[in-house]
Amino acid sequence: MEPEETTDQLTISQEKAFYIIVKAREFDEQVEPTDPDSGSNPSDDREVDVLEEQADDPVEQELEAALVALNVDEQLDLIALTWLGRGDFSSFAEARKEASDMREKHIPSYLIGTPQLGDYLEEGLAQLGISLEDFEKNRL
Repeated sequence: MEPEETTDQLTISQEKAFYIIVKAREFDEQVEPTDPDSGSNPSDDREVDVLEEQADDPVEQELEAALVALNVDEQLDLIALTWLGRGDFSSFAEARKEASDMREKHIPSYLIGTPQLGDYLEEGLAQLGISLEDFEKNRL
């Protein structure tokens, strides 16, 4: 399929998709806490605690809220883009058809639990001819 034909099948907007990518990358960048009982001032620690996983992780909460706010078709698009970007399928249409079987699952949890989600989503969009870089240029 030509990228133009496939792009028309997306129900999620580029803006929403790229927001999810940014949040997913923030979430993926987190590391295990190095000093879980630290009582020091964050500015004294050069604000590195923001990269550490926390029980009440605001980054995860923001990502989950963004995913939950999407309708089911938009969520299924994200699954299909993830699978396409990961190389599980050769076309978006194929991946999207298979993703529809996940309609009854808790899709946000599935997506949050996918390592490198942001990278896979960006790669999936790139295969459809949609670029984060171009999107950012056009917004400025």
